[in-house]
Amino acid sequence: MSALRVLLRALAPGMGVKRWLMLAALALFVFGMGLAIARHGEPLDVLRYPRAAVQGVRWMRPDLLANDGLALSLGLGLAVLGIGGFSFAASRLVQAMTLGSRSGVRRGSAATVSGLVDTVFRARALTQGPRIVAIGGGTGLSTMLRGLKHHTSNIVAVVTVTDDGGSSGKLQRQLNIPPPGDIRNCLVALADEEGTMTELLQYRFRGPGTGDGLRDHAVGNLLIAALNEISGGDFQQAVRQASRVLNIRGEVWPSTLTHVSLRGEMEDGSIVDGETSLAHSPLRIRRIRLVPGDVSAPTEVVEAIEKADVVVIGPGSVFTSVIPNLLVRGIPEALYRSRASKVYVCNVMTQPGETDGFSASDHLKAIEAHVPRPVVTHAIINTDVPTTKLLEKYRQTGSVLVAPDTDRVRALGYRPLPGSYISGTDVVRHDAGKLADAIIRLLAH
Repeated sequence: MSALRVLLRALAPGMGVKRWLMLAALALFVFGMGLAIARHGEPLDVLRYPRAAVQGVRWMRPDLLANDGLALSLGLGLAVLGIGGFSFAASRLVQAMTLGSRSGVRRGSAATVSGLVDTVFRARALTQGPRIVAIGGGTGLSTMLRGLKHHTSNIVAVVTVTDDGGSSGKLQRQLNIPPPGDIRNCLVALADEEGTMTELLQYRFRGPGTGDGLRDHAVGNLLIAALNEISGGDFQQAVRQASRVLNIRGEVWPSTLTHVSLRGEMEDGSIVDGETSLAHSPLRIRRIRLVPGDVSAPTEVVEAIEKADVVVIGPGSVFTSVIPNLLVRGIPEALYRSRASKVYVCNVMTQPGETDGFSASDHLKAIEAHVPRPVVTHAIINTDVPTTKLLEKYRQTGSVLVAPDTDRVRALGYRPLPGSYISGTDVVRHDAGKLADAIIRLLAH
């Protein structure tokens, strides 16, 4: 990077540098003016301009400099003010420039001046990005967050807390805390750098010598549980502390801080309790409820939705990851009031026992059936087709490609956003970058 480019980028709007440079210059001027007054305007090369200002003061108020004691007091006072102002400006300037040390420039890396300026410039740009609220759970939400964090750091992830299986379920039952698994995945997805620390938090104890007490627990889940104890049972404070450990871009909130579970009414009228049981039931789900039914969202979640530029719902299991959030009092009401675009990201593949035979419009109908008023304006629908080999692999597990019936989606009153949104890997899932690009394009219109 050329010296001129470094300078121009450092002085770009939003970098927080120019204001402190100007304040430092003004503080030096005031300091010099104070010394000049204290010296009764006697010449001193480094005080040339402050001395000129003193001459102006002498012309306007000759009485101020006629009194030696007053001149000394005034001069020293201005000098102290100048030193204080310069120190404050210098500290804020250092703070602005060292933002990069918390946003990508780490010890041991090539933290050159140009690299630091680039990093700070990027971090500042992200802080001025659009306000996005992402609502969901499971791996779908964390996948999308990985793409969004490259466009903005003004992200609020609202995560379902009904997981009752695996490590999360064990900790929920043993420590009486909300299940931390989906929250952990979102924290890792929003981490500034997904390196060794994120690998550590995702690590699960599964070795042959692992005892039953630790088996299958993720380190990140244990960390959040420990921070919850340290925070005196304040679960959201524990999540904030974990966010600082990972230096995440945005915030992660549970959709409710009340302990809840899922209850499903099945196609034959039977009732199935618990997310894990619902996911493994061969019966089709007709309707989902929360137990207890009257729970509220944190005030911060409601405010974030109301202030958002765009709200993204999904992707994820429509009955067990998406709809549970919409059953929390405060969230559907805030969505209805919000003037933001509200985008539902439709799943790519159906889920056995949950959305067998579902098309894109069926997913939206399922959401409609669980909320009193519309909460979606747009729908991201994949129209790309994976390889025949991949489709056959999924068909053997009872999962098929979701039909992109965009005409029916439009007839329901939604604006479909069809396109290729899948990744070119050996699994059929959304591509984080493609989803994020589609959402940012929507904001541009």
